[in-house]
Amino acid sequence: QVQLEESGGGLVQPGGSLRLSCTASDDTFTISLMGWYRRAPGKQRELVARIGRSDTPTYTDSVKGRFTISRDDAKKTIYLQMNSLKPEDTAVYYCKMEGAGYGYWGQGTQVTVSS
Repeated sequence: QVQLEESGGGLVQPGGSLRLSCTASDDTFTISLMGWYRRAPGKQRELVARIGRSDTPTYTDSVKGRFTISRDDAKKTIYLQMNSLKPEDTAVYYCKMEGAGYGYWGQGTQVTVSS
């Protein structure tokens, strides 16, 4: 069973920064499409950012210019650098690893943006 372990969430003031990490337990990571999703209170889970093996990363409009997704295949880890955080970024953030015929989710990490 593939496991994805997320870390880096927490409480931050508006305008602050956080970096999330997600490490996979399986080498399938290196051929997988990796993504960060989030679920805000009372809302559906949404895609935040996605990165393939060599594709240009994609972002949802609300985080463009503020968030950066990156991957380190040697460490089987993806990152989400979040800058200029806003209260509306408050959510549980999930990592997803997917490919042909499979998809795995992490357990989620809470990000709270509040003064």
